[in-house]
Amino acid sequence: MYMATMASAPPPAPPATNPEYIADEDDFTKLPNELSSIDWTKPISWGKCFPYPSSDDHVTPAPSLPLVPENTPPKFQPPHPALVFHVHATSGRARYSTLHLPHGPVSTPVFMPVGTKGTLKGLTPMDVINSTALDHQIILSNTYHLALQPGTELIRNVGKEGGLHEFMGWDRNILTDSGGFQMVSLLKLAEITEEGVAFENPYADSADKNLNNEHGSENDAVSSGNKRPGSSDSIETRKSQRMLLRPEDSIYHQNNIGSDIMMALDDVVSSVETDTNRFRIATLRTLRWLDRCFSANRRPHDQNLFPIVQGGLDISPGGLRDICLAGFRLRDDKAPGYAIGGLAGGESKDDFWRVVDHCCRALPDNKPRYLMGVGYPLDLVVCTALGVDMYDCVYPTRTARFGVALVDGEAPGVLRLKGHNCAEDYGVIMKGCKCMACFDGNGEVGYSRARLHAMLKNDSPLAVSLVTHHNLAYMMTLNRKMRDAIEKDSYGDFAKSFVREQYRGKENGGQEVPQWVKDALNAAEIPLETSS
Repeated sequence: MYMATMASAPPPAPPATNPEYIADEDDFTKLPNELSSIDWTKPISWGKCFPYPSSDDHVTPAPSLPLVPENTPPKFQPPHPALVFHVHATSGRARYSTLHLPHGPVSTPVFMPVGTKGTLKGLTPMDVINSTALDHQIILSNTYHLALQPGTELIRNVGKEGGLHEFMGWDRNILTDSGGFQMVSLLKLAEITEEGVAFENPYADSADKNLNNEHGSENDAVSSGNKRPGSSDSIETRKSQRMLLRPEDSIYHQNNIGSDIMMALDDVVSSVETDTNRFRIATLRTLRWLDRCFSANRRPHDQNLFPIVQGGLDISPGGLRDICLAGFRLRDDKAPGYAIGGLAGGESKDDFWRVVDHCCRALPDNKPRYLMGVGYPLDLVVCTALGVDMYDCVYPTRTARFGVALVDGEAPGVLRLKGHNCAEDYGVIMKGCKCMACFDGNGEVGYSRARLHAMLKNDSPLAVSLVTHHNLAYMMTLNRKMRDAIEKDSYGDFAKSFVREQYRGKENGGQEVPQWVKDALNAAEIPLETSS
């Protein structure tokens, strides 16, 4: 039986920083005492099951992963009373599972659409819930942006239960990013210290424009501010405001939001950064910040807190990824699941898949694994083969706003509806698709490519909504195909077929399979037999 969220009495402000977790600058790069006795010549792993080797000697085969029949009711109990993870089938390293959360079940592998500010651009919650083509069980929102606008105190206090579910009219699951990614995307506005990250107010420049707007929707950039746009001194105040996001603040905001899965605030560094010392500082700080996040969480009974594996691209024995993983292993009793972060930021695909592979080989098999910021269909197919369960990315919805639809076929697997070739094409985006662009629900075809071309050329919001709906339906269909293949223990064949459809080879007038795809699937014991 799924449990209702239980709102506890909210504190008036985030808790103070515990000095116990603050390191002196001289210790920023020093390995903590808790990790001093680890034998770094051995792989870091725990809780592994077949086909991985045992976590004890890293040689003998691990025991088989216990499988649970589909539709088995969850039993929520300590140590993780808000999450139950049932694995139903495996195919190699790929898993078909159900992630039971406070607002219902989530079938994995799963792609989570991004509703950064509590809404999917171009769609209503009813568009998602009432469409069999979509029917998303979980979406993602962003703590940093919701804390800025409209403010998480407002979200917490809405309606009877409070929280983002009630605020946006969404009765299914929500995952919130901690705000750590903004250290990369808004680096020019951020100052990162041991205490946390201080962001300049990105809305300060626009505050003047709202000065005379009686119904201006701008809110204060920090939770403690009460001044509204239009007051004589609010503009100057807002320009000087800085949003301090400490681990305690991030968890405070996420507790207010009431998300089913919260992410720990980590020190995120761009994957293309060249300063190795900065990566080391960030990795060790991520462990200290994780302890502060666990300590600050006032709702462990109905909100799950996932740590995020950091460490740049360093997967060497005893390297930064291993250091982070070893630290998480010591805290495993507190973590109901794990995320892999710090990727999809411009690094090479060869580095990308190797980090994913390394983390999946280390993290326990009885808990979900979430690869952050990844949403290209090919990436999902490959990384699921490596053992990932959950994904998110703005790609399907953002690309829709440019008139680009996701389709089967040769890489890159997109149809540019604004292109001249669609101007007189009377077919739908993709035959067989059940989205509201391709299918009207009554057995009739939907909007032709030509019609969508004309609508997009005239900046029609409806056209953007239709393409958004299609792209999310494409991702959900891909998820279902992946789960079906795993259930039939034929995921290797599915992955090969998907790759061959995108890369037909030069002899067939197509492209060759990228080497990174071959290498990654080989690591998952799915060899691609392609002619070169």
